[in-house]
Amino acid sequence: MNAPHKPVLYKEIIHALQPKSPGRYVDGTLGAGGHARGILEACAPDGSLLGLDVDAQALALARENLAPYGQRAHLAQASYDSLLDAMRELGWDAVDGIVLDLGLSSMQLNTPERGFSFTHDAPLDMRFNRDSELTAAQLVNTLPEADLADLLFKYGEEPRARRIVRNIIKARPLTTTAQLAEIVKQAYPEHSRVHPATRTFQALRIAVNDELATVENALPKTASALRQGGRLAVISFHSLEDRIVKDFFRSESKDLVNPPYEQIYKVERRAMLKEINRKPIRPDQEEIKGNPRARSAKLRVVEKL
Repeated sequence: MNAPHKPVLYKEIIHALQPKSPGRYVDGTLGAGGHARGILEACAPDGSLLGLDVDAQALALARENLAPYGQRAHLAQASYDSLLDAMRELGWDAVDGIVLDLGLSSMQLNTPERGFSFTHDAPLDMRFNRDSELTAAQLVNTLPEADLADLLFKYGEEPRARRIVRNIIKARPLTTTAQLAEIVKQAYPEHSRVHPATRTFQALRIAVNDELATVENALPKTASALRQGGRLAVISFHSLEDRIVKDFFRSESKDLVNPPYEQIYKVERRAMLKEINRKPIRPDQEEIKGNPRARSAKLRVVEKL
């Protein structure tokens, strides 16, 4: 069995979900199965888990890592925004807990040929699901200048987007991660603590995989999938994701009243969720030291009312 890299905020996820037998749980971003394994250990002997991932490579590794749990682990190649369909196939109508660890996995980042990392020279790919058609190379080489600059600014919050894109346009076609990283560095003559290409690579990855729309579409589904008292735990790694999660949790944790500012009002919709932590849970310094990628992680948890 390949021991998966210890996932981000592992202890905090187990504490948040409080798995127990014979509960049912969903890991919507399975990866190598690190969080899933912790959940399956905690909900023994009769608890079960549905693990989803669009990445076939990750799923194959997770199958190997979770094989000891036998029929308690149900794995499928699917996006977490289709978890209701996957639950239906198992005959599950509701679950006791769901975890989403958004964004890029360590395994994807550390597999050079996937094209996610600017520290290795590889094709500009960046697809989570390698059966999908759109790649980072297509975006970099075909988008009009203004659209590409808007993409880097919107999804990467890149302040030098226009300067970077002007350099990209001059150098087209680009085919590798090293080429792109070098062009981005030209827009940043001074040295910085964070690699200059970080925001550009983030923006392209988000666009290729339609990540923000997936989060927005999935959150209402995950909330509806929970039974009363069930918990949803979401780890995000950048402000764009975290803002979507925070806004959804806040809006669904309040009664919707109409009109909102009158003394006599009608409650249109009762709050569906309760925020367990008003402020996001962050990794401690020990975890960050062992896994620098964890430094930007934020965990938010809600409970179904």
